[in-house]
Amino acid sequence: MDVHENARLTPKGREEMVRAIVESGLSKAATARRFNTTAKTVAKWVDRFRRDGIEGLRDRSSRPHSSPSQTPQAACAAIEAWRRQRRTGKQIAAELGISLATVSRVLRRLGLNNLAALEPGEPVRRYERERPGEMIHLDIKKLGRINGIGHRITGDRRGQSNLRSRGKGPGWEFVHVAIDDASRIAFAKVMNSERRRSATTFLKAALAYYESLGIKVERVMTDNGSCYKSFAFRRLCKRLGLKHIRTKPYTPKTNGKAERFIQTSLREWAYARAYQHSRQRTEDLPFWLHSYNWHRPHAGIGDKTPISKLGLTGNNVLRLHT
Repeated sequence: MDVHENARLTPKGREEMVRAIVESGLSKAATARRFNTTAKTVAKWVDRFRRDGIEGLRDRSSRPHSSPSQTPQAACAAIEAWRRQRRTGKQIAAELGISLATVSRVLRRLGLNNLAALEPGEPVRRYERERPGEMIHLDIKKLGRINGIGHRITGDRRGQSNLRSRGKGPGWEFVHVAIDDASRIAFAKVMNSERRRSATTFLKAALAYYESLGIKVERVMTDNGSCYKSFAFRRLCKRLGLKHIRTKPYTPKTNGKAERFIQTSLREWAYARAYQHSRQRTEDLPFWLHSYNWHRPHAGIGDKTPISKLGLTGNNVLRLHT
Protein backbone atom coordinates (compact mmCIF):
# COMPACT_ATOMS: atom_id res chain seq x y z
CA MET A 1 0.00 0.00 0.00
CA ASP A 2 1.30 3.47 -0.89
CA VAL A 3 1.19 5.85 2.09
CA HIS A 4 1.63 9.60 1.81
CA GLU A 5 4.94 10.63 3.35
CA ASN A 6 3.23 13.27 5.52
CA ALA A 7 0.27 11.15 6.59
CA ARG A 8 -0.32 11.17 10.36
CA LEU A 9 -2.17 7.90 10.85
CA THR A 10 0.27 5.46 9.31
CA PRO A 11 0.86 2.31 11.41
CA LYS A 12 3.68 4.16 13.15
CA GLY A 13 1.47 7.20 13.78
CA ARG A 14 -1.32 4.97 15.11
CA GLU A 15 1.10 3.38 17.54
CA GLU A 16 2.19 6.80 18.77
CA MET A 17 -1.46 7.82 19.16
CA VAL A 18 -2.41 4.66 21.05
CA ARG A 19 0.58 4.85 23.39
CA ALA A 20 -0.39 8.43 24.26
CA ILE A 21 -3.50 6.93 25.85
CA VAL A 22 -2.28 3.55 27.11
CA GLU A 23 1.04 4.71 28.55
CA SER A 24 0.69 8.48 29.07
CA GLY A 25 -2.93 8.44 30.24
CA LEU A 26 -4.07 11.13 27.78
CA SER A 27 -7.83 11.22 27.18
CA LYS A 28 -9.29 10.12 23.87
CA ALA A 29 -10.65 13.59 23.17
CA ALA A 30 -7.26 15.24 23.79
CA THR A 31 -5.51 12.59 21.70
CA ALA A 32 -7.99 13.16 18.86
CA ARG A 33 -7.23 16.89 18.88
CA ARG A 34 -3.46 16.23 18.90
CA PHE A 35 -3.61 13.85 15.95
CA ASN A 36 -6.29 15.81 14.08
CA THR A 37 -8.84 13.00 14.05
CA THR A 38 -12.01 12.03 15.90
CA ALA A 39 -12.43 10.40 19.31
CA LYS A 40 -14.30 7.54 17.62
CA THR A 41 -11.28 6.80 15.41
CA VAL A 42 -8.97 6.95 18.41
CA ALA A 43 -11.21 4.48 20.28
CA LYS A 44 -11.17 2.10 17.28
CA TRP A 45 -7.38 1.92 17.17
CA VAL A 46 -7.09 1.61 20.95
CA ASP A 47 -9.48 -1.36 20.89
CA ARG A 48 -7.52 -3.03 18.10
CA PHE A 49 -4.25 -2.48 19.96
CA ARG A 50 -5.59 -4.00 23.17
CA ARG A 51 -6.99 -6.97 21.28
CA ASP A 52 -4.23 -7.68 18.69
CA GLY A 53 -1.21 -5.68 19.80
CA ILE A 54 1.00 -3.89 17.26
CA GLU A 55 -0.29 -6.13 14.43
CA GLY A 56 -3.76 -4.73 15.03
CA LEU A 57 -2.56 -1.27 13.94
CA ARG A 58 -1.70 -2.39 10.42
CA ASP A 59 -3.95 -1.85 7.43
CA ARG A 60 -6.40 -4.63 6.69
CA SER A 61 -8.04 -5.77 3.50
CA SER A 62 -11.39 -4.12 2.79
CA ARG A 63 -12.74 -7.44 1.57
CA PRO A 64 -15.80 -8.46 3.62
CA HIS A 65 -15.59 -11.47 5.92
CA SER A 66 -18.49 -13.10 4.11
CA SER A 67 -20.23 -12.61 0.77
CA PRO A 68 -23.72 -14.14 1.02
CA SER A 69 -24.61 -13.14 -2.54
CA GLN A 70 -21.49 -14.66 -4.09
CA THR A 71 -22.00 -17.30 -6.77
CA PRO A 72 -22.14 -20.73 -5.05
CA GLN A 73 -19.07 -22.90 -5.37
CA ALA A 74 -21.08 -25.65 -7.06
CA ALA A 75 -22.15 -23.21 -9.79
CA CYS A 76 -18.54 -22.05 -10.26
CA ALA A 77 -17.42 -25.66 -10.64
CA ALA A 78 -20.16 -26.31 -13.21
CA ILE A 79 -19.14 -23.20 -15.18
CA GLU A 80 -15.52 -24.35 -15.18
CA ALA A 81 -16.50 -27.88 -16.28
CA TRP A 82 -18.56 -26.57 -19.22
CA ARG A 83 -15.80 -24.12 -20.17
CA ARG A 84 -13.26 -26.94 -20.32
CA GLN A 85 -15.55 -28.50 -22.91
CA ARG A 86 -14.87 -25.33 -24.93
CA ARG A 87 -18.36 -23.89 -24.54
CA THR A 88 -18.86 -20.16 -24.99
CA GLY A 89 -20.08 -17.91 -22.21
CA LYS A 90 -23.54 -17.64 -23.79
CA GLN A 91 -23.84 -21.41 -24.09
CA ILE A 92 -22.83 -21.91 -20.46
CA ALA A 93 -25.27 -19.24 -19.26
CA ALA A 94 -28.14 -20.86 -21.21
CA GLU A 95 -27.22 -24.37 -20.04
CA LEU A 96 -27.00 -23.48 -16.34
CA GLY A 97 -29.67 -20.78 -16.22
CA ILE A 98 -27.17 -18.19 -14.95
CA SER A 99 -26.76 -14.66 -16.24
CA LEU A 100 -24.03 -14.08 -18.82
CA ALA A 101 -22.47 -11.41 -16.58
CA THR A 102 -22.07 -13.95 -13.77
CA VAL A 103 -20.54 -16.51 -16.11
CA SER A 104 -18.10 -13.90 -17.45
CA ARG A 105 -17.14 -12.83 -13.93
CA VAL A 106 -16.50 -16.41 -12.81
CA LEU A 107 -14.49 -17.24 -15.94
CA ARG A 108 -12.36 -14.13 -15.46
CA ARG A 109 -11.71 -15.11 -11.83
CA LEU A 110 -10.71 -18.61 -12.95
CA GLY A 111 -8.46 -17.25 -15.68
CA LEU A 112 -10.52 -18.98 -18.36
CA ASN A 113 -12.13 -15.94 -19.99
CA ASN A 114 -10.01 -16.60 -23.10
CA LEU A 115 -10.30 -19.95 -24.84
CA ALA A 116 -6.55 -19.86 -25.42
CA ALA A 117 -6.12 -20.49 -21.68
CA LEU A 118 -7.44 -24.01 -22.24
CA GLU A 119 -4.57 -24.88 -24.54
CA PRO A 120 -1.50 -26.45 -22.95
CA GLY A 121 1.47 -24.14 -22.84
CA GLU A 122 3.98 -24.61 -25.60
CA PRO A 123 7.14 -26.17 -24.15
CA VAL A 124 10.30 -24.12 -24.31
CA ARG A 125 12.49 -25.50 -27.07
CA ARG A 126 16.14 -24.55 -26.92
CA TYR A 127 18.47 -25.46 -29.71
CA GLU A 128 22.14 -24.93 -30.37
CA ARG A 129 24.22 -25.92 -33.36
CA GLU A 130 27.08 -28.30 -32.71
CA ARG A 131 29.92 -26.33 -34.26
CA PRO A 132 30.66 -22.68 -35.04
CA GLY A 133 29.65 -21.57 -38.51
CA GLU A 134 26.73 -23.95 -38.99
CA MET A 135 24.40 -21.00 -38.66
CA ILE A 136 24.56 -17.31 -37.86
CA HIS A 137 21.60 -15.15 -36.90
CA LEU A 138 21.17 -11.72 -38.49
CA ASP A 139 19.02 -8.84 -37.32
CA ILE A 140 18.80 -5.04 -37.40
CA LYS A 141 18.17 -2.46 -34.67
CA LYS A 142 17.11 1.11 -35.43
CA LEU A 143 18.86 3.76 -33.33
CA GLY A 144 18.31 7.49 -33.24
CA ARG A 145 21.34 9.57 -34.18
CA ILE A 146 22.54 11.86 -31.43
CA ASN A 147 24.31 15.19 -31.39
CA GLY A 148 24.33 15.64 -27.63
CA ILE A 149 23.53 13.83 -24.40
CA GLY A 150 19.95 12.58 -24.68
CA HIS A 151 16.96 12.12 -22.41
CA ARG A 152 18.10 8.70 -21.17
CA ILE A 153 20.83 10.53 -19.24
CA THR A 154 19.35 13.99 -18.64
CA GLY A 155 15.69 12.99 -18.28
CA ASP A 156 14.74 15.97 -20.49
CA ARG A 157 12.55 14.82 -23.39
CA ARG A 158 12.09 18.25 -24.93
CA GLY A 159 15.14 18.01 -27.16
CA GLN A 160 16.13 15.45 -29.75
CA SER A 161 13.16 13.10 -29.47
CA ASN A 162 10.56 15.76 -30.22
CA LEU A 163 12.65 17.21 -33.03
CA ARG A 164 13.04 13.76 -34.57
CA SER A 165 9.29 13.15 -34.44
CA ARG A 166 8.78 16.39 -36.42
CA GLY A 167 11.37 15.39 -39.00
CA LYS A 168 13.85 18.03 -37.81
CA GLY A 169 16.16 15.85 -35.73
CA PRO A 170 19.46 14.22 -36.62
CA GLY A 171 17.68 11.17 -38.08
CA TRP A 172 18.30 7.47 -37.68
CA GLU A 173 21.01 4.89 -38.11
CA PHE A 174 20.81 1.11 -38.12
CA VAL A 175 22.93 -1.43 -36.27
CA HIS A 176 23.18 -4.67 -38.25
CA VAL A 177 24.13 -7.59 -36.01
CA ALA A 178 25.26 -11.19 -36.54
CA ILE A 179 25.76 -13.84 -33.89
CA ASP A 180 27.01 -17.38 -34.30
CA ASP A 181 24.54 -19.95 -33.01
CA ALA A 182 27.07 -22.35 -31.47
CA SER A 183 29.74 -20.06 -30.06
CA ARG A 184 27.80 -16.78 -29.60
CA ILE A 185 30.64 -14.90 -31.28
CA ALA A 186 29.06 -11.68 -32.47
CA PHE A 187 29.70 -9.04 -35.10
CA ALA A 188 27.93 -5.71 -35.59
CA LYS A 189 28.22 -2.68 -37.78
CA VAL A 190 26.42 0.66 -37.90
CA MET A 191 24.90 1.29 -41.34
CA ASN A 192 22.97 4.16 -42.85
CA SER A 193 19.87 2.14 -43.72
CA GLU A 194 18.11 -1.18 -43.35
CA ARG A 195 17.68 -1.64 -47.10
CA ARG A 196 19.01 -4.44 -49.27
CA ARG A 197 22.31 -2.76 -50.14
CA SER A 198 23.18 -2.29 -46.47
CA ALA A 199 22.07 -5.85 -45.67
CA THR A 200 24.23 -7.40 -48.40
CA THR A 201 27.21 -5.20 -47.50
CA PHE A 202 26.90 -6.20 -43.87
CA LEU A 203 26.63 -9.90 -44.71
CA LYS A 204 29.91 -9.73 -46.65
CA ALA A 205 31.59 -7.93 -43.75
CA ALA A 206 30.25 -10.46 -41.24
CA LEU A 207 31.46 -13.41 -43.32
CA ALA A 208 34.91 -11.82 -43.61
CA TYR A 209 35.04 -11.35 -39.83
CA TYR A 210 34.10 -14.96 -39.11
CA GLU A 211 36.53 -16.18 -41.75
CA SER A 212 39.31 -14.27 -39.97
CA LEU A 213 38.58 -16.44 -36.93
CA GLY A 214 38.65 -19.62 -38.99
CA ILE A 215 34.85 -19.98 -39.08
CA LYS A 216 33.19 -20.94 -42.36
CA VAL A 217 29.52 -19.96 -42.32
CA GLU A 218 27.05 -22.43 -43.83
CA ARG A 219 23.62 -20.94 -43.02
CA VAL A 220 22.10 -17.59 -42.16
CA MET A 221 18.84 -17.09 -40.30
CA THR A 222 16.91 -13.82 -40.60
CA ASP A 223 13.44 -12.51 -39.96
CA ASN A 224 11.13 -11.54 -42.80
CA GLY A 225 12.33 -7.99 -43.27
CA SER A 226 12.13 -6.64 -46.81
CA CYS A 227 15.93 -6.39 -47.12
CA TYR A 228 16.29 -10.11 -46.35
CA LYS A 229 13.50 -11.05 -48.79
CA SER A 230 15.06 -9.03 -51.60
CA PHE A 231 16.44 -10.67 -54.76
CA ALA A 232 19.83 -9.06 -54.07
CA PHE A 233 20.16 -10.78 -50.70
CA ARG A 234 18.89 -14.06 -52.13
CA ARG A 235 21.38 -13.95 -55.01
CA LEU A 236 24.26 -13.16 -52.65
CA CYS A 237 23.43 -16.13 -50.42
CA LYS A 238 23.22 -18.40 -53.46
CA ARG A 239 26.52 -17.13 -54.86
CA LEU A 240 28.27 -17.64 -51.53
CA GLY A 241 26.79 -21.09 -51.03
CA LEU A 242 24.78 -20.07 -47.95
CA LYS A 243 21.48 -21.61 -47.02
CA HIS A 244 19.07 -18.82 -46.10
CA ILE A 245 16.49 -19.64 -43.41
CA ARG A 246 13.70 -17.19 -42.58
CA THR A 247 11.80 -17.29 -39.31
CA LYS A 248 8.10 -18.00 -39.06
CA PRO A 249 6.16 -14.69 -39.13
CA TYR A 250 5.47 -13.13 -35.71
CA THR A 251 7.76 -15.64 -33.99
CA PRO A 252 10.76 -13.61 -32.75
CA LYS A 253 11.82 -16.39 -30.36
CA THR A 254 13.03 -18.39 -33.39
CA ASN A 255 15.71 -15.75 -33.88
CA GLY A 256 16.04 -15.28 -30.14
CA LYS A 257 19.83 -15.29 -29.98
CA ALA A 258 20.01 -12.21 -32.19
CA GLU A 259 17.17 -10.55 -30.28
CA ARG A 260 18.94 -11.18 -26.99
CA PHE A 261 22.26 -9.93 -28.33
CA ILE A 262 20.56 -6.69 -29.40
CA GLN A 263 19.22 -6.20 -25.87
CA THR A 264 22.68 -6.76 -24.43
CA SER A 265 24.29 -4.38 -26.91
CA LEU A 266 21.80 -1.64 -26.12
CA ARG A 267 22.35 -2.01 -22.39
CA GLU A 268 26.13 -2.40 -22.42
CA TRP A 269 27.09 -0.30 -25.44
CA ALA A 270 24.50 1.99 -27.03
CA TYR A 271 23.00 3.30 -23.77
CA ALA A 272 25.87 2.54 -21.43
CA ARG A 273 27.63 5.90 -21.74
CA ALA A 274 26.74 9.55 -22.21
CA TYR A 275 27.88 9.86 -25.83
CA GLN A 276 28.20 13.38 -27.19
CA HIS A 277 27.67 12.33 -30.80
CA SER A 278 26.62 9.30 -32.84
CA ARG A 279 30.13 9.14 -34.27
CA GLN A 280 31.51 8.61 -30.77
CA ARG A 281 29.05 5.78 -30.18
CA THR A 282 29.96 4.14 -33.49
CA GLU A 283 33.68 4.37 -32.73
CA ASP A 284 33.10 2.63 -29.40
CA LEU A 285 31.33 -0.37 -30.99
CA PRO A 286 34.46 -2.37 -32.05
CA PHE A 287 35.94 -2.08 -28.55
CA TRP A 288 32.72 -3.31 -26.94
CA LEU A 289 32.47 -6.18 -29.45
CA HIS A 290 36.03 -7.22 -28.61
CA SER A 291 35.15 -7.29 -24.93
CA TYR A 292 31.94 -9.24 -25.63
CA ASN A 293 33.66 -11.90 -27.73
CA TRP A 294 36.94 -12.28 -25.84
CA HIS A 295 36.38 -11.28 -22.22
CA ARG A 296 32.69 -11.28 -21.27
CA PRO A 297 31.29 -14.56 -19.81
CA HIS A 298 28.12 -15.69 -21.56
CA ALA A 299 25.42 -17.41 -19.49
CA GLY A 300 24.10 -19.33 -22.50
CA ILE A 301 27.38 -21.26 -22.88
CA GLY A 302 28.13 -22.02 -19.26
CA ASP A 303 29.62 -18.63 -18.33
CA LYS A 304 32.44 -19.07 -20.81
CA THR A 305 33.62 -16.44 -23.25
CA PRO A 306 32.34 -16.89 -26.83
CA ILE A 307 35.86 -17.09 -28.25
CA SER A 308 36.63 -20.06 -25.97
CA LYS A 309 34.24 -22.19 -28.05
CA LEU A 310 36.71 -22.09 -30.93
CA GLY A 311 39.38 -23.97 -29.01
CA LEU A 312 42.14 -21.69 -30.25
CA THR A 313 45.77 -22.55 -29.59
CA GLY A 314 48.07 -20.12 -27.84
CA ASN A 315 49.61 -18.98 -31.14
CA ASN A 316 46.20 -18.31 -32.68
CA VAL A 317 45.12 -16.36 -29.63
CA LEU A 318 48.18 -14.15 -29.88
CA ARG A 319 47.56 -13.68 -33.61
CA LEU A 320 43.87 -12.76 -33.29
CA HIS A 321 43.68 -11.02 -29.93
CA THR A 322 44.44 -7.36 -30.43
